[in-house]
This record gives sequence, C-alpha cells and structure tokens, in this order.
Amino acid sequence: MNDNTIIKIKNLKKEYEDGSIIALNNVDLEIERGESVSIIGPSGSGKSTLLNMIGGLDKANEGQISVAGVNLMDNSDLSNFRSNEIGFVFQLHNLIPNLTVLENVQIPLLGTDIDDKKMEERALKLLKSVNLENKVDQKPTKLSGGERQRVAIARALVNHPSIILADEPTGALDSETQEVILKLLLDIHKKENVTLIMVTHEPYVAKQADRSIYVLDGKIKPT
Repeated sequence: MNDNTIIKIKNLKKEYEDGSIIALNNVDLEIERGESVSIIGPSGSGKSTLLNMIGGLDKANEGQISVAGVNLMDNSDLSNFRSNEIGFVFQLHNLIPNLTVLENVQIPLLGTDIDDKKMEERALKLLKSVNLENKVDQKPTKLSGGERQRVAIARALVNHPSIILADEPTGALDSETQEVILKLLLDIHKKENVTLIMVTHEPYVAKQADRSIYVLDGKIKPT
C-alpha cells in the first residue's frame, strides 16, 4: 500500500444467514487519501454493506481490509478506530431526539480526553460552519430534514476524521436541499482534504465525486 492509499480492500467477502446471502463477493478496491468516491448501484447490491465494512461497523467473512493503516480483520474492538478516523452521515440522521443540536454534535467526543469547554467550542464552530448557530438549543424534532442533515454533518466532522462515510446523504431531501447538502459535503472534502465516500442511487449525486464505483450483486463492475 503506497503512502497515499487510505483504503485497501482485497478479496473481501461478506455473507449473511450461514452463506445463503452473499452481500459482497471477492471485492477489490483502493481509495486514495483525499479522494471523493461515490458508490452507486441498485437496492440490495451491496453498497451499504461495503460502506459498513470500511467504517468498521460490520466484519467481513474473508479477505483483507485496511483503512487508515488499521487492519480491520485483525481487530476485535474497532471503537477507537471509528472515533479517531471515521465520520458517519446517515440518510435518517440518527440524531438523538431528546438532546439539543449542540449535544448531538458533541456525541462522538464523549469518552475522549477533550474537556467539556473544548468540546462545546468545537461543536459550536462546526454548527456555525453549517449555518446552524441559531439552532444550538433546539431539539432535532423542531428542525427541517435539511437542517437535521446539516447537524449530522457537523457531528461527523467533530472528531476531525480522515474519512467521511455518507450513506444516501441526500436521499430523503427535496432537490433544492439536496444541492445544499451535497455542496456542503464536497466543500468540506476539498477544504479539509478529507476522504469522502458517498453511497447513492442518484446518478447526479454520483457524478459530483472524483470517481464512481458501480456495485451489482456484491461485485464491483466496470463503469
């Protein structure tokens, strides 16, 4: 793996239900540090499974996967890896409804050695960067879908990750809000040199990335 390769996957296989469902079938993939990549394909093709493997949320049955210098096949506890390297943005936001916007953004920093004051400062700075500084004390239920997704992006960035994994980040939004969220993600990717990987079923979104990967039946197909 050269110094600039942040993700290296070789012969990766993921099965469910004792092998009756093959979600990923001998996948090979390399992604460079600072690259933006879209993963596209039909529903059930293995896109989200691949994203979950990269983020250490699920473990493969066979093969090799190294992310940010960490061998994900050899580590049983990947919580530190996720805290230090990965920022997650999900389609349904996964915000905690009884916490404020500010508290939601600080969640990835809980349990770290960052003190409360620094935690709050970092969260406030990110909320300002996504134009939500006037919503810090609101609960997520009071926000629009686009605002909730901007909170999710701020939360994904609060631990200064090297990789942002976005699973259908514009999927539940109207076209105007989609543009805002997509521009925000791409601007952050460029300014911070963060590796951005987006799962999407929308060709327009996929085309905004440096490179598109097409997944079908658990395999990467030529585009």
